[in-house]
Order: sequence, then C-alpha cells, then structure tokens
Amino acid sequence: MVFVSRKKGETKDAIFRKFSKMFMEENIVDELRKKQFYKKPSLKKRDDEKERIKMRIRRRKGYSYLRSNTRGLTRPK
Repeated sequence: MVFVSRKKGETKDAIFRKFSKMFMEENIVDELRKKQFYKKPSLKKRDDEKERIKMRIRRRKGYSYLRSNTRGLTRPK
C-alpha cells in the first residue's frame, strides 16, 4: 500500500507526483492485472517459458556488436 505524507510547504502537484511515482514503483497495476483472472499453472509455465525465450533473443540482439564484423574484428572501431 502506498502512503504519502505532506510536508510543510509542499504543493498538491508535488504530492500527487510523489504518489504516482511510488504507485508505479510498487507495480500495483501490474499485480491487479495478473490477479484479475485465474490462470492455470500449466499456462503460467508456458507464458514464463515464452518470456524467457524473448529475453534470450533480446540479449543476443543486444550483444550482436561484439560478434565479428566484416573485417573479422571482435569489436567495431
């Protein structure tokens, strides 16, 4: 749960920004969306595996510059 206390001289906008930031850091919306519907354990495992595969592909794409380029060097100059 997110609580924001008001300090002396703090505006409503500043309090709202602080609340919004804390709310997003807590991932409350994501948790609610996940718990909105029941998901069978087998479907959870399948989704987790798909996510792992996506992350593996993204990591490989991110390090593609370390692989050899046209000159055969390990890093581009």
